[in-house]
Amino acid sequence: MKALLTFAMAMFVSLTFAQKEKKLTLNEETNLIDVVYYHNNGEVSQTGSFTLDGKLEGNWISYDKEGNKLVSAYYSNGKKVGKWIHWVNGKKKFVNYNNNVASL
Repeated sequence: MKALLTFAMAMFVSLTFAQKEKKLTLNEETNLIDVVYYHNNGEVSQTGSFTLDGKLEGNWISYDKEGNKLVSAYYSNGKKVGKWIHWVNGKKKFVNYNNNVASL
């Protein structure tokens, strides 16, 4: 299992280029790897989960450096699905995804 976590961390190095640290935890109930990425200032940057083979899964939330939500997203088997919420200038913008294809 340790080798699997190491592999998963290596797959997501590109996601952490602007982030200071990350925390990975195997969720034995869901068999997913829960992750928290941090900005350089220590604030949470992203939270979410991915499958053991490295695909994004479930709800992901992104935050700015002050801790404000930027995006609430949903993935299924690595593909964008469902209603995504983007916060732009204090207003919510909604985008619906079906199998990685957006519709407004």
